[in-house]
Amino acid sequence: MVVLEKPLVLEVGQIAAGPTAGLILADLGFNVIKIEQPGRGDIARHLTGPSRGNFAFFNRGKRSMTLNLKIREGREIFIELVKRADVVIENLGRGTMSKLGLGYETLSKVNEGLVYLSLKGYGSGPYEDRNALDYPIEVETGVAYMNGLRGKPMRLGASIVDMAAAMLGVIGVLHALLRRRETGRGSYIEVGLFEAAMFLMGQHIAAYQARGGEPLLPFNESGFAWAIYDFFETLDHKKIFIAVTTDSQWLKFCKIFKLEVCNSPLYATNESRYEHRNELIPLIAREIAKHDLNWLIKVLREAGISYAVLNTPWDLLNDPHASRKMITINYENKQLRVPFLPIESELVSISSKDPPQLGEDTEAILRELGYSDEDIIRMRNIGAI
Repeated sequence: MVVLEKPLVLEVGQIAAGPTAGLILADLGFNVIKIEQPGRGDIARHLTGPSRGNFAFFNRGKRSMTLNLKIREGREIFIELVKRADVVIENLGRGTMSKLGLGYETLSKVNEGLVYLSLKGYGSGPYEDRNALDYPIEVETGVAYMNGLRGKPMRLGASIVDMAAAMLGVIGVLHALLRRRETGRGSYIEVGLFEAAMFLMGQHIAAYQARGGEPLLPFNESGFAWAIYDFFETLDHKKIFIAVTTDSQWLKFCKIFKLEVCNSPLYATNESRYEHRNELIPLIAREIAKHDLNWLIKVLREAGISYAVLNTPWDLLNDPHASRKMITINYENKQLRVPFLPIESELVSISSKDPPQLGEDTEAILRELGYSDEDIIRMRNIGAI
């Protein structure tokens, strides 16, 4: 019998959505076993170009076990794990797990307390049989439209839909585990990437209706809701984003820069400043260009005015704040610094375990299940592991 102090999670996932859910649970202290195809593993292990290293980020803190779920012996091992598991995560094509005899209806008979998280391209409904990926979902839900420019929809610079679906899925898992304490029964949870992205677009869906059906421009064309909410170039040719979102901040801004329009009633409120934004922004740009970045950071921070320096993601490796929120892992003979789960709590213990080699924990897990060395050799010979 396997003796586990931590709740056991079986992750049958690829690339982003399923592995993100597993990563979050690993950082929350769950024992996550990543179930992978023998010889190949997660597709993310083989990504190249700008996606190289994705596997390292999404799979830190897990154990890897290879199982061939297409043959009876591999499925039998999986079911032995399910008997002891608290959670199963899968983001395979709709119906794949059921065709293998490993869907929720089957597994819940083996373990009635099992919480089963299924991440799909589309939730139940007319589109449920469609396969999907992050970017097509961004296109179809309006994320790409809102993120782009007029006539030029753009993808967000992260697998935001995959990751949002995973986060919503984890919320569902935690809720189901709390409910299980009262009922003793698990639950089936399904989150569609489409539905997750639609939820992210909810504010714009509501705004369109509140405006009487008047279409919204993409975010980067509309000027947002505030008059001063834009990039400016500094004396030392750096880019800084400045956000003046209240009238009190405007008074502080005026005190710092002594703008010639500060005493004009035309600029007294955000609404009036917004109306005259085309004249105001060039004026501010000329003033900002007189000062270097460090001076601007100092005065804006002291005044409590929001600002942001234009960074690349890798600039955060040397950022004094961001670098404290990363953990060092080993991957492909390199040390990588990656962000950990951004929940600061004494209840969260961030896993420092490196992303696993393919199947590196298979034999150890089988022995925990009670399989002998002879059993393991036989399973390997028949291609079950």
